[in-house]
Amino acid sequence: MGQNSSLADATESPAHAPVSGIGVLDKSVAVLRAAAEEPASLADLCARTGLPRATAHRLAVGLELHGLLARDGDGLWRPGTALRELAASTTDTLVDAAVMVLPRLREITGESVQLYRREGDHRVCVAAAEPPSGLRDTVPVGTRLPMTAGSGAKVLTAWTDTTEAPFSDRTLAEVRKRGWAQSAGEREAGVASVSAPVRDARGEVIAAISVSGPIDRMGRRPGARWAADLLQAAEALQRRL
Repeated sequence: MGQNSSLADATESPAHAPVSGIGVLDKSVAVLRAAAEEPASLADLCARTGLPRATAHRLAVGLELHGLLARDGDGLWRPGTALRELAASTTDTLVDAAVMVLPRLREITGESVQLYRREGDHRVCVAAAEPPSGLRDTVPVGTRLPMTAGSGAKVLTAWTDTTEAPFSDRTLAEVRKRGWAQSAGEREAGVASVSAPVRDARGEVIAAISVSGPIDRMGRRPGARWAADLLQAAEALQRRL
């Protein structure tokens, strides 16, 4: 678990987007993400990426040439067939399992649900399910968050051998004892979350499944309300793996 101050219609912010240092690549990916969010006009691409009109148009046309973007009957940019073909060629059993499990957890809780993997000093959202409407904590797939705050970070740290954990030994010991972690206003003001580990066949923690939403609904101790359902969802993921 990028949000705006209202939590309602947040999108991935530049601060949470990975930066390769290759300018044209980073800008092209930004255009792809903007069009994947929902069909976009050139003005929409500029607004979502912050790119100048000429740059956004040049990159979009280039991506269209390679089949990564396409224009529909209304002239709006959307993901192209080549992008879907590339996506279809990848196999990720964890993400495949999440597609079956996360929507049910969202229905039970009425809140946003995410699945995170650790990549170095960050955790990456690899799957998500959002409520159809209302105030919510939106974390787009691909969002990279630091491992310094939030229940998902605690879970991914608690079962990792490290001498430089951002959380106290007592905090991590409590997470391991309970089997889940919670947070309130740590990662984002006004946001609460609860997370549990997802294990592979060898029992190693490979991901964290999370439920997040406004503190006003989740409360400052969201684990008391949602930990049991979250643990069941984690077990369902593990069975599918």
